[in-house]
Amino acid sequence: MKTSIGLTLAATLLASTALAQDKQVTIASWGGSYQEAQSKALFQPAAEATGIAVKEETYGGMSDVRLQVSSGAVTLDIVASGSGSAARAGAEGLLEPLDYDVIDVSSFYPTLKSEFCVGGDVFSTVYAWNTDTYTDAAPQSWADFWDVETFPGSRAYRGKVAGALEPALMADGVAPEDVYSVLDSEDGIERAINKIRELKPNIAVFWSSGAQHAQLMKDGEVDMTTGWNGRFDNAAKDGAKVAYSFNQALLDYDCFAIPKGAPNRDTAMEFLAEISKAEYQDDLPKYITYGPTNKAAYDTGVISAEVAAGLPSSPENAALQLPISLEWYAKWETIADEMYQEMLTE
Repeated sequence: MKTSIGLTLAATLLASTALAQDKQVTIASWGGSYQEAQSKALFQPAAEATGIAVKEETYGGMSDVRLQVSSGAVTLDIVASGSGSAARAGAEGLLEPLDYDVIDVSSFYPTLKSEFCVGGDVFSTVYAWNTDTYTDAAPQSWADFWDVETFPGSRAYRGKVAGALEPALMADGVAPEDVYSVLDSEDGIERAINKIRELKPNIAVFWSSGAQHAQLMKDGEVDMTTGWNGRFDNAAKDGAKVAYSFNQALLDYDCFAIPKGAPNRDTAMEFLAEISKAEYQDDLPKYITYGPTNKAAYDTGVISAEVAAGLPSSPENAALQLPISLEWYAKWETIADEMYQEMLTE
């Protein structure tokens, strides 16, 4: 009898192991130092812990998801996304709603999840400068970024509307807490675009990716640029003469979503539950200085006080910043980007 029970138990274990080995997910992110950090901190350790095989790809954003969903040929199970892009894609019907009975977000910052996307990291859109160019005084506000007399030199700026309009309004004297109220009309959007138009003669490059704006600073091609804090920190490690400030930065987050019709939807949900745990998120700052969305990651002892001081989601740094409004992006981004692209082609 014992032998029979033992054989049955062994067979069950073998079957469950085989089942785990059959589970797989395809994850798409944006490449570069960002995806490398995700892979080392989240994807590879979670794959080892769960037995879920992970295939990594890079992609061009939600436009790729839209193409797959509309053609009925979805190959991606999980995609990394900006929070605003995910909000719009969810509203468009491109994403699966997430099951928060499976994904535990009880210790997350409350704003860092949505129906269709669960936060993976917190980052900031900052202004950065070449420390060789500005040796005496450095810019400390968006008004300084626009001040080409006090801070002469070339600029780079984002070529998409996301994260482009808010700095312009703050440079134009709008208080951070009033930015989205002003932007809640085409007139307000035009005001921000006009402010960028004013700076345009000094903008040498309108960048399109994090890798690009980091490279611009590494090469010394521009004296100032907007961009994402973690990319600049990694560029500095590689020898770039770059510094930045969190003052008036835009506090945002990246998240993970599941495309509608993903071939391994349930496994993807299980994998998202795993990488949302504090014991994975506390490793991310080892590779890139983006903050965890899971507050418990600050309590594991892995993130030192010194490291926390450089993370966007630390309380001290978060207090200096303007949180991105997903509601505004869901309502206005399509219209605003059309207006913005028109300005860029003038």
